[in-house]
Amino acid sequence: MKSRRLKLLFGLVRKNAWYYAGTFLCIVITVFISYLLPLMLAEIIDSILGDAPSGMSPILSGMVDMIGGKDYLRNNLWITGLVLILLNVISGVFSYFKGRWAAQASESASKELREKLYSHIQKLPFLYHVKAQTGDLIQRSTSDVDTVRRFMVGQLPEIFNCVLNIVLAMALLFTRNVTLTWYSIIIVPLLFTFATWYFKLVIKNFKAVDESEGRLSGILQENLAGVRVVRAFGRQQYEVEKFDECSKDFRSKVMKLIKYMAIYWSTGDVMTMLQSMVTLLICVYYAAQGWISIGTVVVFTSYIGMLLWPVRQLGRTLSDAGKSLVSIERIDEVLRTPTEPDEPNAIIPDEFGDIVFENVSFKYDGSPTVLRDFSFTIRKGETIALLGATGSGKSTIVHLLQRLFAPTSGKITIGGIPIENIDREWLRKHIGLVLQEPFLYSKTIKENVGIVLDSINDEQIERAAEIAAAHQFILESNKGYDTIVGEKGVTLSGGQKQRIAIARTLLKDNEMLVFDDSLSAVDTETDMQIRRELKNMPKHATTLIISHRITTLSQADRIFVLDKGRIVQSGTHDELINTDGLYKRINAIQSALAEELDESRRKVEKEAN
Repeated sequence: MKSRRLKLLFGLVRKNAWYYAGTFLCIVITVFISYLLPLMLAEIIDSILGDAPSGMSPILSGMVDMIGGKDYLRNNLWITGLVLILLNVISGVFSYFKGRWAAQASESASKELREKLYSHIQKLPFLYHVKAQTGDLIQRSTSDVDTVRRFMVGQLPEIFNCVLNIVLAMALLFTRNVTLTWYSIIIVPLLFTFATWYFKLVIKNFKAVDESEGRLSGILQENLAGVRVVRAFGRQQYEVEKFDECSKDFRSKVMKLIKYMAIYWSTGDVMTMLQSMVTLLICVYYAAQGWISIGTVVVFTSYIGMLLWPVRQLGRTLSDAGKSLVSIERIDEVLRTPTEPDEPNAIIPDEFGDIVFENVSFKYDGSPTVLRDFSFTIRKGETIALLGATGSGKSTIVHLLQRLFAPTSGKITIGGIPIENIDREWLRKHIGLVLQEPFLYSKTIKENVGIVLDSINDEQIERAAEIAAAHQFILESNKGYDTIVGEKGVTLSGGQKQRIAIARTLLKDNEMLVFDDSLSAVDTETDMQIRRELKNMPKHATTLIISHRITTLSQADRIFVLDKGRIVQSGTHDELINTDGLYKRINAIQSALAEELDESRRKVEKEAN
């Protein structure tokens, strides 16, 4: 598990290797300059202003001699000041490039990770999306990716910076004075131990925080998506209380994490300041005894800060790295979920032939069997209708036709080709599906209808809208086809949304049309008009209609009545209404209701006159 996370993380680093190489080079230069400055100050104090022997390398000593030697520098201190300023300017320039290149690397890596995750989600099986929580997936694609981005732009270079500072500080201090160095690093092992403890603690608690935030995002997403239901049932207060409960859990976990951070930083500050004070006191004592020079005091007090603060910072850097590992793990959980397999040898049929279900059985995980030895045939160009109670298997048949699920047993063929051998993408592109609750984007009506086209074609869009009996109400809208429908089509009625969804589906190259109770929200007259227009289309696709409304089913070539996953009746409308059974009973009930409504309407009209 850990190796997968590290492999994913360093794979992102490797693809941006040049940016990180530049970043690390800039870090080396800035760290080198930061350690050079105290050495120069020590040289100025001890050798130029004082009489101590020069501690410079032969190369630097030769350069000083070329411009006039120590006496010349002593009389022209502005030169040393200018050099110090120049070194700081150079350090600033390289710090700029360090930040810029690290940002470019991290943004490129996070873009790639985000796109990889999104692309993977698109290819996951339908069953995964049925079980997954949308809010949690959103958080993994945004918040968790951003946590990784922050690590790559800040903590990854900082780890290199900390390690380089510690190594250089230790090396330079030991070459300056071994005994004094040992006094100056007494507390370093304790700081390392403390940082390691904090790192492990943060990983454990941050995972709990991240999961709690995922649940919070899930509740928020569900509430906003189901805002109509919440209002309709007056459940606002219940939703507020549910959100508050989750928010309290999130807050308590965050506060626990903050408490550990406060303990680490405050204790780390005390330990660091205590070590700095000890180093300063010992250096002052050594200088008073004449054992070290004032320049050495400057070097030690400067370098000990450069050593201790990175060690202290390492705890925070490692903790942020731990957060990133948690986020990487959550992202990797999605990435390692198997996608729908590639089908290099899949068959693309020349035509969409007869559909045959042969002794098909199916059950969802942990649920009773939905279809039991189900067999029927849909001939090419035929209009078939399905009627049945909820849970009788009507929508499952559609899922199986689109290969969203595979049969538990039995066989499905299209044009004599087993459905599992047919290219999945071709199949879904040529089966136009209109659902009872269609999804519309928060765009114009024209964009929603024409979303299946490579380029908007007004003539095609309007013709599809006419067939779907949507053209007239669209023209009567505020801005016609340019009317914004709002998120999920909130500004439209149920019937209007269904008609726009039908128009959108008709623009596809459909070999088969499936209406999954998608005419339920339109009136009977509009229903008849749509079905009439569909039959008059030049290319009459194979059509499957699922509905509870007898008038919708009545014009089908054949009607199948389902009960508990089996076909209990089949035939034309005329045959079924003259045969005792479920279809006849439903027809009688709906006819009686229609007569009652007509009678009520006549009474109202009579009273009005």
